[in-house]
Parts: sequence; structure tokens; C-alpha cells
Amino acid sequence: MSTNPDNESQNTSSSSQDAPKPQIETIRLPTVEEIRGQDIWNNCAVRSVVSGVMGGGLGLFMGLFLGALENPIMQDEMTGRQQFIYTAKQMGRRSWNSCKTFAVMGFIFSAAECVIEKARAKHDMTNTVVAGCVTGGTISARGGPKAACAGCAGFAAFSVLIEKFLDRHD
Repeated sequence: MSTNPDNESQNTSSSSQDAPKPQIETIRLPTVEEIRGQDIWNNCAVRSVVSGVMGGGLGLFMGLFLGALENPIMQDEMTGRQQFIYTAKQMGRRSWNSCKTFAVMGFIFSAAECVIEKARAKHDMTNTVVAGCVTGGTISARGGPKAACAGCAGFAAFSVLIEKFLDRHD
């Protein structure tokens, strides 16, 4: 059997034509507005303030919810109107305290994480752990060194759990 080079070239060219060619997607460059928006969001002060405001909002709603669940101690001796006023005041106090606490937590955590991330030029779990430790230690510092250490360890561990949870669901 003799081989014909023309037949072989036709066979290889026809098989290469049958194979699907990969689609080439065009790369879209970001617009000037998108670049400016990214530059604004990369500012640690902006990130921290936004996180503080969002934390305060979350704390406000949590305080309203948890304040509504509290019952007055002398519920049997109070009229319906007195119970309503007591509950409204309790909700207001609780929501304001939660608002302040969550705002401070969000602000400190976001500021610490952003500064650490920029200093290390990396985005990894170490930033989250250190930011959590700084936040927990700062919030519980009034209780003394033991409380600050416990707050540091607790908030760092909580931050790691949240980071792992969010990484798994992204």
C-alpha cells in the first residue's frame, strides 16, 4: 500500500477544521468612574467610616429587636400604657447602646484590617486575626489586662470563623 501525501494533508486539515476553536473574549478596561470609585474605597478612612455606619445600623436594629423582648420586672402591677412606655424606653436605650457598640466595633476592625493589609501588602488570614485581636482588646480594655487578652483571643477566633464561613460561601 502506498501512501499519498495529498490524502494525509487533507485528513489532518479536515480534522483540525472539525475541532471547535476557542472563543476569544474581549477584555473590557475599567472606566474612569470605576477607577475613581475603587480608589475611594481603597482609602482606609472611607472604609472605616462606612463600616462604622453600617455597624451602627445593625446595632440599632438588633437593639430594637432585643429591647422589645425584655419584660418589666413588675409587669403585674403596671397598666398596659405603663408597660408600653417602659418597653419603648427600654428599646430606645438598648438600641442606642447597641448602635454605639457595633459602630465602634465596625470602625476599629475595618481600620485595623485596612492598615495591616496596606502595611503587609497582602490579603490573608493574618490580617483578619490581628484586626480581630486589636478590636477585641480595644473594646474590652476597660476591664483590665486579663479582659483585654480574653477579648483579643475571643474576637480573633470569631473573626477567623467568620472569614472561613464567608470564604466557603463566596
